[in-house]
Amino acid sequence: MAVAQRQTRLEMYPLKPRVLEVRSVERITPRMIRVTLGGDDLEGFRSDNHADHVKLWFPDEETGEHVLPIVENDRALNFRAPGVVFRDYTVRRFDAAARELTVDFVAHDHGPAGRWAGRAEPGMRLGVLGPRGTEFVPDDYDHYVIAADETALPAAARWLEELPRDAAVQAFLEVADAAEEQRVDAPAGASVTWLHRDGAEAGGTGLLERAIRDLRVPEGECFVWVAGEATALRPVRRLLKERGFVKGRSMDVDGYWRRGTSNLDHHEEDD
Repeated sequence: MAVAQRQTRLEMYPLKPRVLEVRSVERITPRMIRVTLGGDDLEGFRSDNHADHVKLWFPDEETGEHVLPIVENDRALNFRAPGVVFRDYTVRRFDAAARELTVDFVAHDHGPAGRWAGRAEPGMRLGVLGPRGTEFVPDDYDHYVIAADETALPAAARWLEELPRDAAVQAFLEVADAAEEQRVDAPAGASVTWLHRDGAEAGGTGLLERAIRDLRVPEGECFVWVAGEATALRPVRRLLKERGFVKGRSMDVDGYWRRGTSNLDHHEEDD
């Protein structure tokens, strides 16, 4: 493997609070719900890359109170205000012409976001804050490796769909079972492998680690992106570093969630 000379680039966006309405809800697999949000507040919205994420502000399930983001001088003022309920979610798709923002939710009862998605219907409102910025990954590496569990599947699928159509890419996508596989418009020569837990607990199978451990690194410059349960990714980071991958040049390992907590509002990146 050649040492990558390219480098990722971070660009920050102005922070603007938005209030959007649900336009459509679609259950794309038994456990994945796709919600499309829209509204005039999407004027000026930007999302340029696969891992861009927004903070979605939900109504309080018990009181019905809906605290929305307040921003002054490019800074959110009320993250810790009473009644605030927000979670980070990937921008699955953004259509500027239609003023529509699409977000995929894992349907579960472990947290307010999953419960909200399970009962979402047109006309319901959400507060939206972000993206705060984006990380540009060059699109001319010789090869890409993408590995993700279902919490990062929207980002992985978006990247596969937005890569050049002749990109060389291997993808390993962990889901609960075969019913959770979804259609992804990957480049023509892409190798997409679905990894099934088949009843095992999410975040504890080691499926992504084994996929990376068994990976045959091709010749040329390769970029590896892995995202999923934070603790399970620690050995993946070590493994990639041992094989010569470097943060910001040839790899990005990102924890999207942590077992034992319903708060998905963190992205634990490699050191």
